[in-house]
Amino acid sequence: MNLLSRKRKIKIENTESPAEQAGLSSVLGPAGVLNMPRYLQVGDGYAAVLIVTGYPAEVGAAWLDPLLGWPGRLDVVVYVDPLTPQVAAARLRKQRARLESNRRSDTEKGRLLDPAAEAAADDAAELADRIARGHSKLFRCGLYLCVHATTVEELQESIAHVRAVAASVLLDTQPATWRQLQGWISTLPLATDNLGMRRVMDTEAIATMFPLASPDLPAPLPGEPAPAGGMLYGLNPDSAGIVWWDRWNQHNANSIVLARSGAGKSYFVKLEVLRSLADGVHVSVIDPDNEYHRLAGAVGGTTIHLGAGGVRLNPLDIPPGDRRDDALTRRALFLHTLIAVLLGEQPPPAERAALDKAIIAAYATAGISNDPDTWQRQAPLLRDVSTALAADGSDAALNLAARLTPWVSGSFKELFDGPTTTVPHGQLVVWSTRQLADELRAPGMLLALDAIWRVVDVPLATTGQPPRRLVIVDEAWVLLKDGEGAKFLYRLSKSARKRRAGVAVITQDVGDLLGSDLGQAVIANAATQILLRQAAQSVDAVADSFGLTAGEARLLLAARRGEGLLISGTHRVSFQAVASKKEHRLCIGDLEVDDE
Repeated sequence: MNLLSRKRKIKIENTESPAEQAGLSSVLGPAGVLNMPRYLQVGDGYAAVLIVTGYPAEVGAAWLDPLLGWPGRLDVVVYVDPLTPQVAAARLRKQRARLESNRRSDTEKGRLLDPAAEAAADDAAELADRIARGHSKLFRCGLYLCVHATTVEELQESIAHVRAVAASVLLDTQPATWRQLQGWISTLPLATDNLGMRRVMDTEAIATMFPLASPDLPAPLPGEPAPAGGMLYGLNPDSAGIVWWDRWNQHNANSIVLARSGAGKSYFVKLEVLRSLADGVHVSVIDPDNEYHRLAGAVGGTTIHLGAGGVRLNPLDIPPGDRRDDALTRRALFLHTLIAVLLGEQPPPAERAALDKAIIAAYATAGISNDPDTWQRQAPLLRDVSTALAADGSDAALNLAARLTPWVSGSFKELFDGPTTTVPHGQLVVWSTRQLADELRAPGMLLALDAIWRVVDVPLATTGQPPRRLVIVDEAWVLLKDGEGAKFLYRLSKSARKRRAGVAVITQDVGDLLGSDLGQAVIANAATQILLRQAAQSVDAVADSFGLTAGEARLLLAARRGEGLLISGTHRVSFQAVASKKEHRLCIGDLEVDDE
């Protein structure tokens, strides 16, 4: 009795969960499998297995592409087992003897020769010759198709479509009736063929099956819901499928668009802007060529023309909603970056030290300190910083004050000579820098990016859940060619993900992006990468940086306008941008005006 009680007690004290008792299969496998004659219920989804029983007499290169590119969840499984030369030779002798016997029998009885048998005999003789010379080998090949769907009705419809696609390449398929479970296990990556429906093929036929790759993006797994977000990027010219992509569902929402002039990058970006607005995303665009102002007017957006009369931005403004302790320090650090861009180089250490003291002195003169209650006061201007440098009296301070003269009291002072006059508002804000002089293009883009980031970088505690924001930097080579500007853009790319924001970098100058470590870092921090038509001089560098195949490089060389590659990690797909008539008119309106 004591022994029985002790055993019973041991069972009661076993506190392992059912999953732990079941082992690894409970984690990796489905919750259950319901075996039916013509299909299976695997977890929350349904699956059915088709066996390829008939093959065409001749196959060409990539003859499995129609199945691999089918727009749905379809597992194409190929089993390949080599035959030894002795077994292959024996089978060929038997096959040739059978064919020759049939042919002689028909001749003796005066029958007409069977063209199919004649062709088979000639093929067998040619194959035997290649095997004898070591030019080819024989393999036992099995081809199975596993169709997945979320409902039984959808499964039946998908099976019909798959069988039609298979018939289009002269493949005969039959359902694995009463053997669905064995067939499903055969399509799993277990290297276990429980069906054993094989066909002997030679090396050339096997080679045409590879590579086993699909031209479309992968479909959701069985039981997983379809993506709720995303937008139409275009149509896949290889499979006629739809390229639907959600940048907000990736590791980060950043993107890079790289194309030569005239490849259609502005057209594609405008399409994405329109569709992002419809999805509730707030969009800000840095527009160096005034390509987006008519689009902004059509959708009720705002355009800020930097360089126009009376339009000024004060780089020393502290964001009104920012109550963080280091807000003043952030402004001082940005001013260091801006002045480095204005001067075209980082000032020497002595001048940087003098500049830091001058910035603190300018804020102190305006009555602004580290106390957040003082940040509502009027911020100092760039000329106040120059005045503080002159008051310092040191050689470094006086030298830096002299170098800042063109932007304080000279020809380029208009953009900085006064408080900020324009506050961005609305779902679409376009910052146009076309009216700026060439010497002010990079500083103007940096000021616009800073103004955008001051809106994005508002602490969540003061605003709640912020909207998704997309920051588009068109012709980013203007900023990337400057070291400090490239660093600022890289910091934004790194920080955007934590603020429900994405940075889209668009450029046609491949050298400035790929030729620097910061440019490569910007690419590495973009989960969505768009490559449109490339110039012959730069396609090799693009292929090396993005790991393109020779075929993909040729595609980018010959791509039509708006056609290119979407790359994200291991996923890549070609697409052709498509638009409705209204979208098309909005996207080409600015181009027509510029051409005039």
